[in-house]
Amino acid sequence: MGLGILDDYALGHVPGTAFMGGGDSELDPTVNSTSELNPRLKYDFSGKKPIVLIPQPSDDPNDPLNWSLLKRDLIVAVLCLVSIMAATLASLLAANTVTLAFYWERNFTDVALLTGWHLLGVGVAGFFFVPTARLWGKRHAYIIGAILLIVSSAWGGAAKSYRSLLWSRVIQGVAVTPFEALVNASIGDLYPVHQRGKRMALTNFALFGGAFLTPVIVGKMTHDMSWRWPFYFIAIFSGVLFPFVFFFVPETAYRRPVNTDMSSTDNLLIPNSTNSAELEETSKEAPIQSEYSTTAETKTSERTTFLQSLLPFNGRKTDESFLKLALRPFPLLLHPAILWGMLTQGTLIGWTVMIGVVLGVVFQPVFFSEVKVGYMYTGSFVGATLGFLASGLLSDFTAKLLAKRNNGVYEPEFRIVLVIPQTVFGVIGLFGFGLTTSNIPKYGPYWASFFFGMEVMGMVIGATASALYLVDAHREIAIESFTCLLLFKNFFSFALTWKAVDWISQSGTWRIFWILGVVQIVVGLLSVPMYIFGKRNRSFFRRHDILKMTGLR
Repeated sequence: MGLGILDDYALGHVPGTAFMGGGDSELDPTVNSTSELNPRLKYDFSGKKPIVLIPQPSDDPNDPLNWSLLKRDLIVAVLCLVSIMAATLASLLAANTVTLAFYWERNFTDVALLTGWHLLGVGVAGFFFVPTARLWGKRHAYIIGAILLIVSSAWGGAAKSYRSLLWSRVIQGVAVTPFEALVNASIGDLYPVHQRGKRMALTNFALFGGAFLTPVIVGKMTHDMSWRWPFYFIAIFSGVLFPFVFFFVPETAYRRPVNTDMSSTDNLLIPNSTNSAELEETSKEAPIQSEYSTTAETKTSERTTFLQSLLPFNGRKTDESFLKLALRPFPLLLHPAILWGMLTQGTLIGWTVMIGVVLGVVFQPVFFSEVKVGYMYTGSFVGATLGFLASGLLSDFTAKLLAKRNNGVYEPEFRIVLVIPQTVFGVIGLFGFGLTTSNIPKYGPYWASFFFGMEVMGMVIGATASALYLVDAHREIAIESFTCLLLFKNFFSFALTWKAVDWISQSGTWRIFWILGVVQIVVGLLSVPMYIFGKRNRSFFRRHDILKMTGLR
């Protein structure tokens, strides 16, 4: 039992568990003399001591793990910039609720549903983009998403009716889907385990942080220029970014060779592992893709030219059918780790939708100004920034520290530790926001903005923790797991926009957010059994493949 994680005895090697180095084990490959390193493995020598690369890069120059760090970071930077544009769309109308209600002569629920249907579009489009990303990679999805971002935003700005604006919002949701569903999965394509944390924190900040800065700008823009110009500016900036997507974001998906002979390398890496005969027998029962494939087992190919990298497709990444891939998320909703990830990430995101409704229907009539309502999102943007910094600093640090204390053995469950600050900040934010908005004359707007920021800080930390855990623990179904997260988050948020106005008007903000805070405590406590039994859960679902049992693999 390593650091509270129950060990598994059914498999010789549980996928996700890996030897990172830096511990006290006699098998620790992190040594001062490079001559003592295992010549069959590849290491990162950028730090004080070598770290085993997990997963192991192949000898293929087209393997993204072999690209220069500058090239990989440039790809992530471009995806983050476009993700910011995509993220702004969720809260684009947050400061304009009353303005649009008067303009279109609609009630507050109809205006809230302009965001709700947008979120529904994101969720539904996941059933198209995720299977195609599995089949042909992610590049074509990013290109299509960027084009739709330009077209739908220009359409929204020029809409002549409420219905036209509503449909433009749905198509904007379709445009957002590739970036919400696939960017975090691209981090898993591009980086070994010990380099993912900071990049994952950055991508989550781009996906969520931009959404909270948007109302600050949009409120002022609407007041001075009209509600149409935020749409036009999104179209303009997306148009500027499109060439960067086309020229600097090549395909990151890579079809790795499957290695079923675990005895060759993993037996050298995992302390207290079973003998090689047991490992061979285990791998015959449940073939897995080894993260320590040796150079002798991988093919090399000609380096792809720059012009070839511009093609939207560069071959199939799997031989499975589109229909099976599209249906995969449904049985995976029963997977404990994915269910945990959906709740950990999705509930706090849903609560921000409730907060946005409160700001729109409670504070705008008080202020009579889109500008002041927009400024109330300043706290949430600061919270998103602090959440990004905290998760960026803590994610890889805690993983390495706990691996070192665990004799160099890394367990993906170490990522779950981040749920502690997520729950603390998220719950305090919910209780505080509910209390201060229940008596605006007494507390004013600033405390509400402050507690909104705390809730968002917890949200960003939790989004990073859940994404990292699913990538590290269940790499083979990472895309499908992010699809489940996307579906839950967006359908859940859509349902909240449908009823939020009625709930708040009937029960008041304190009662509603007191209930949400209690729910969030329960969600946070679910991380305790996930941490303790996570390794056994990984082993169980390796031996009992839910996709095979349902005929989807």
